[in-house]
Order: sequence, then C-alpha cells, then structure tokens
Amino acid sequence: MAQVPQTFFDALAVRTWCGLALEALGRAREEIDAINVYPVADGDTGTNLYLTMESAVTAVEAVFGAHELEPGARQRPTLADAARAMAHGALIGARGNSGTILAQLLRGLAQVLAADGERPHTDGPGLRLALRQGADRAREAVAHPVEGTVLTVASAAADAAATAEGGCAAVAEAAYRGAWAALAATPGQLAALERAGVVDAGGRGLVAVLGALVETFTGQAPGAGGPGTGVHARVDAVEAPDGHGTVGQDSGAQGSGGHGSGGHGEDGPAFEECGEDGAGPDSPAFEVIYLLEAGDRAVARLRTRLDALGDSLVVVGGDGLWNVHVHVDDAGAAVEAGVEAGRPYRIRITHFGLGDAHTTHRRPPRERVQRAVVAVVPGEGLAGLYTEAGATTVLARPGEPPASGELVEAVRRAHAREVVLLPNDADLRHTAAAAVEQARTEGIRVALIPTRSAVQGIAALAVHEPERRFDEDVVAMTSAAGATRHAEVVVAERQSWTMAGICQAGDILGLIDGDVAVIGEDVTVTAAAVLDRMLSAGGELVTLVLGDEAPESIAGHLETRVRESYLAVDTMVYRGGRQGSLLLIGVE
Repeated sequence: MAQVPQTFFDALAVRTWCGLALEALGRAREEIDAINVYPVADGDTGTNLYLTMESAVTAVEAVFGAHELEPGARQRPTLADAARAMAHGALIGARGNSGTILAQLLRGLAQVLAADGERPHTDGPGLRLALRQGADRAREAVAHPVEGTVLTVASAAADAAATAEGGCAAVAEAAYRGAWAALAATPGQLAALERAGVVDAGGRGLVAVLGALVETFTGQAPGAGGPGTGVHARVDAVEAPDGHGTVGQDSGAQGSGGHGSGGHGEDGPAFEECGEDGAGPDSPAFEVIYLLEAGDRAVARLRTRLDALGDSLVVVGGDGLWNVHVHVDDAGAAVEAGVEAGRPYRIRITHFGLGDAHTTHRRPPRERVQRAVVAVVPGEGLAGLYTEAGATTVLARPGEPPASGELVEAVRRAHAREVVLLPNDADLRHTAAAAVEQARTEGIRVALIPTRSAVQGIAALAVHEPERRFDEDVVAMTSAAGATRHAEVVVAERQSWTMAGICQAGDILGLIDGDVAVIGEDVTVTAAAVLDRMLSAGGELVTLVLGDEAPESIAGHLETRVRESYLAVDTMVYRGGRQGSLLLIGVE
C-alpha cells in the first residue's frame, strides 16, 4: 500500500522514515549478509544494520508514546525530540562495523535537525545540510577510512543531494541516485569486493535506508520507477551520466568481478553471494563492541590505544556516551582500555573463528544442539549466573529493553533445534512474542514461558532438563515459574498514586507481583515487610538478588529474619549488578 507522503521533515517524517528503513533492511537483510566480505566476511552486516535501525525505531516510538500518554501534551514530539531519539536509539543499539557507522551518520543528521529545538520542521536545504553532516561525521568516526565502503556511498549521497533543488522529496531522490551510482562503483575501489564480484554490504544497506527516505517524501518506493527497477537487475548495468541513474535488466553478462548475478532483492539489484573471505590470515581474531560512559579527552586517548591494538576502529557518540567497535587479537586489552577511559557496559566479544577471518576456506557449519534456553536478564551478575546454568543471555540495561531483533539474534546464537525463551519482564511479552514468531519462520521450535521477573526465570532454569521431551520440559519450567511469587524493591522516581497510597520521589517502594504493596523510607525495613507479606502465604525457598545500590547489610538481615521466623525455608543470595532494582525477591 502506498505511503502517505510527507512534505517537510518533521517529527512524523522521522518516525515514518525509521519505520520504512527498518522494513527495507528486513527485506534486504539476507541479501546484505550474503555479500558481506569486508572488512571481515562474517556474513552479518545486514543483520547488524537491521538491529541498529530497530533500536532507533524503538527509541522514536517511545518518544511518541510518552507524548500520547501525558495529559494535555502536544499531539506529537518536536523534530528535535524525534531526531535525538533516533540518534540515541541507534547509538545504544549499534551492531558491527556498518551498524556503528550508520549510528554516527544518523547522529550527524540529527545534530542538524535538532539545532533549533523548537523548529517544527525543516525543508529541502535543511535536509541537504543534514545529509552532509551525517556523511562527514560518519567518516570522522572511522580511524582509517577506506574508499569503496559505506563511507563512500554516504559521501556520494550527500554530494548528489547538494546539487538538488526543491523540497525534501527532490533532495531525497538525488541522494538515493547518488548513493546507488556510488554503490555500483565500489567493486572497482576495493579489491576484496572485486575478487568476490559483489558491492559493499554496508553501502547496500545505506541505499535501502535512503530508499526509505525517498518513500517517506514521495509515498512510493524508488524501486517502482527509479534506480533498482527489476528484481534481477545488475550492478554493472547502473548508468548515471545525467544524474538520473537507471538499472537495466540482467542480460547474463559478466560483472566487474567476473561473476554472474546471483541473489534476489526487493528494492534494488541482487548480488552474488561471495565465495571467499575478504580478510587475510593476519586479520584480528576478535570483534569487540561496548557502550562507554566517558569524557571527550578520555575517549581521545582510548582511540589512540585501540588503534594500536587492532583495526576497523570506529568510535561514535558524544555527550558522555559512546559506542566503541574494534577488531583485535587481544580482546581483554580492548576492554581494559575501555575501563581505563570510563565505564564500559553491554560488552560483546565475537570470535571470528576458523573459516572466516583466518582462512579462505569456510568451515563446515556447527552442528545444532537439541535444546537451549534464551533468557533476558537485567544485570551483569544475573547474566553470569544464567550463563553458568547453560543459558544464552540478553542483557537488558535499566531503561533499555531489548528489541525483538535482539531476541531473535540470541535465539539464532543459541544454535539449537528447540529453544525455550524466558523474557523475565511483563513489559517484554509482546516483543518476545514477535521474536518467537520470527524464529519459528526460520524453522526453530520455540516456546515462550511468560516469566515476569528474573527470579521466576531462575526457578524455571532450575528444573530445566534437556533430556526430557520438549513439551514436558516446557510444562515443568512453566509450572516452576508460575509457582514463584516475585517482588522488587525500588526507589520512587516521582510522586505517584499507587495501590498502597501516594508515594513521593525518593520513597522506597516494595512491589509484589508488579503492584506496589509497601511504601517506606528505609530499604531494609521495606524489604523485610515485603518478605513477610510474601511468606505469610507459605514458601520453601527465598531467592534474593541484590543490586549494586542495595545496602551491604540487607542480605544478612533478611537471611536472619527468614531463619528465625520461618522454619524450613531456605534462602539463596545472588549479586545482580546494575539491574535497576535495589533488590529482587522470589518465593517458591
């Protein structure tokens, strides 16, 4: 169905563009993964771009949702609100080399769109300036820019946009045509692409994003008459001598790399899957990515240190929050450098492994295990506990819930025929359900157990037996989770009406099964009152998960209270780390 076109670039246009870009990347994801040969042929560029954009979409939708919920609020956020949300969401969700670069491109674009905080919209000249800023900021973020990559495509899009006259639609179409022509030329700029007979994967993803920008302002996808007409179109048929690039139909001729056209795209040409890796035997063994809270000077020193440790260094962000990406042989040293610079978190370390970065021969696919558990956990401590129990974990930082794509990625990473998914948060039920549906389309048998707290997940994991029939295992885990009452102790952020009365900002709240049951001033006293209420209905085991900000003495106090007041009730204590809550309590 045709999209209602936007005349100006306002908050609604940001929302529309992000949504359309996510859809376009979803359609092109497998194609982009297949042509991923540079800087490492790990076949995940399309997935990384999709997850990065999905995080941006989630942040923008949250801003719109907040405005819709507030009484008397404006109908929609300002352009600055939406643009900043887009940039922040992409930053915290950026994956891989290309995803990190895309996040910085969106950040540069947002800096222009949000320059005047009260401006309701921008026009064609404003969009031209934003595209230029985005391309420049993306290039600045890369330690050693290489031509023939997404950076080249972004610069070409900005150059083409600068020559366009008219409104946002004209500028977007010019940028798209410029990007398309630059993408077609990438095999001639980078030897790894020419050898494999493919275009740059990151650049291909950016073309999809810019195609969504065209659709935002014209109401029609560019494949319906512009570059990329023909599902089987070839990259070497792109001609743009007059600035109006067209793509001819596949005639069966050889491409620039000596290979015929191979895949099937929906919004542009399809390119052949690479047969060789683009990285040599001396390439680094690990990809290290983390978010970092640090100042500008510390990050400048970090760049220098990481540049000496490895390659493919991209550091994006600002205002105290950064996303760091680097390929290294010593992953520990890369993380330690982050610790010295500030506070790294959401640390992801990927071993490229034999058959990708270190050899030109692909290793046989790893055999799938029969069954695995995937769990969302709120803190590093619980992530360690779940991992030790054999689960694949997704870390959810406070205020940063995982998107469905991140859960699907975790299910894939578990590499099992059967997967049990534990969301451990009532607010994630719809996100988890969407992830389950997606995973099932990929042939994975997935069961969703609606755990509402990490303590319910611990109970479910405790009775998990991979040797049982899948249905029996799911029933046993569901029963264990359902028999576990859950509570948490938190600090009130603002004055609010609750089931227990009116609370003030700074009060200590005790929530049982999601509802406020106790309002107090002291953490330990409030926690004890919550525990008493829970045990009044009986119980055999109490699980306590302490957050970093919980008092040191609280665990000993609660353990003593249980031992002295409730016979035959055991207590287990875990450290949850930065989990958002001061304390999680489970009673089963």
